[in-house]
Amino acid sequence: MRFRPCIDIHNGKVKQIVGSSLKDAGDSASENYVSEKGAEFYARMYKELGLSGGHIILLNPAGSPYYEMTKEQAIRALMAAPSSLQVGGGITNENAKEFIEAGASHVIVTSFVFKNGKISYTNLKKLVKAVGKERIVLDLSCKKQGDDYYIVTDRWQKFTDVKLSLETMDELSEYCDEFLVHAADVEGLQNGIEDSVARILGSWGKKPVTYAGGVKSIEDIEKLKKLGKGKVDVTVGSALDIFGGKLAMKDIIKAI
Repeated sequence: MRFRPCIDIHNGKVKQIVGSSLKDAGDSASENYVSEKGAEFYARMYKELGLSGGHIILLNPAGSPYYEMTKEQAIRALMAAPSSLQVGGGITNENAKEFIEAGASHVIVTSFVFKNGKISYTNLKKLVKAVGKERIVLDLSCKKQGDDYYIVTDRWQKFTDVKLSLETMDELSEYCDEFLVHAADVEGLQNGIEDSVARILGSWGKKPVTYAGGVKSIEDIEKLKKLGKGKVDVTVGSALDIFGGKLAMKDIIKAI
């Protein structure tokens, strides 16, 4: 189990938001924290602490008037800590290489791969051709529908018909190096982790997998370690002291 740091960027600023509140219309979101510091500040901090494998997420779509500001922040962070951070948000086969050349170790992809509610193997293969599977993280962020969890796209606003399951992870693992999974129903709420999602991820464990969503305490970290059988990495956002929360990053690093 590893701690994976994060930098979420929305409307050109580093923020922590309630994931389920994010809307493309008006570029709105319910905010837990808005930083006065740029993304590169956090990238340098993580580098100095020896933390790698974290992710930068652009939370504005390419058509947003804020997209270029958000992208600029992401590029600055990548350049501040080259080859140590991943980047996601609007990644396609056409722009993936640009982010890799700017310093990203991997690109994180969801919506380009899950088109019209289904897996687009055509797009997956284009992505692999563009940067190689060893540079790809597939984002299987999900929400509950009925008794199952389904992958959601477009900044967690649209359901696909693809279940988060061991079979899905087996199938997609041929095209990527890692998985990132936000439990979007609890993202940013600091109400504890989504146990069922953690169990699914811990039951797989064939490649690196990072869980995000709801962590508020060291007890949550311990629970994730148990449910994930030590195979699942964790990222923490709103609960962290550096993002206005009460959970000290040094305590997380020590607990892991």
